[in-house]
Amino acid sequence: MFRLKNKIAIVTGGARGMGAATARLFASEGATVVIADMLETEGRALAAELGGDSIFRKHNVADENQWQALVGDVVTRFGRVDALVNNAGVVGFGTIETSTAEEFDRVFGVNVKGPLLGMKHVGKVMTAAGKGAIVNISSVDGLRGANAVGIYSSSKWAIRGLTKTAALEYGHHGVRVNSVHPGGVDTPMGNPQGQAGSERNWSYQRVPLQRIGEPGEVAAASLFLCSDEASYITGAELAVDGGWSAGYYHAYLPGAPASLAPPK
Repeated sequence: MFRLKNKIAIVTGGARGMGAATARLFASEGATVVIADMLETEGRALAAELGGDSIFRKHNVADENQWQALVGDVVTRFGRVDALVNNAGVVGFGTIETSTAEEFDRVFGVNVKGPLLGMKHVGKVMTAAGKGAIVNISSVDGLRGANAVGIYSSSKWAIRGLTKTAALEYGHHGVRVNSVHPGGVDTPMGNPQGQAGSERNWSYQRVPLQRIGEPGEVAAASLFLCSDEASYITGAELAVDGGWSAGYYHAYLPGAPASLAPPK
């Protein structure tokens, strides 16, 4: 307990889904959380729920001026930033043939430019302090190929490169940078139809653990990487995907249980 006692943490996209689960877990472990999100109603409600000194700030991660203002406000109020979770993200669907420059700019603006700017401005504060931890939320689609999500997948691959570069640049200043790669997670993005019960898991039967992930399971990975328990871990990639990145279970091969056979 209290693995983040007296720490100041910024969580982008923190108003709902994995971000909200991360904010709640960090607060329960002693952190003061800055919820940075465009969803004002949800964000303010969550900050009130967390209590203490936790606050909400409306924040567009793709806007550098807003990053400067956010970090300046946090440092003025709390004196430092100990942890940053770059969780904000958007998804986009479409083949390469149907992709547009506008869609590329939208997805890369949030998924890549956002974490880059966050590391740039929070990194200055952390390097001056000689310590800090940054977690970039990528995806299982940043570890493998996936058809019809080319722009999204490439944005999540880009996060891997940024994370490793940042680990090299910030490591000698005592700042650690790692990436987390969720698979399917029961959030508005991962379960947009709001399926409940066993229906949530139907499309995950070929994933080794045969179920969708919970937001708290991803939050736990971010907690570990931001805690002192991960003090010698940087530039790493932690897959929290039920084994999805290990490969799909082939239901047609000998020895596969009948329960994994595709529906008729």
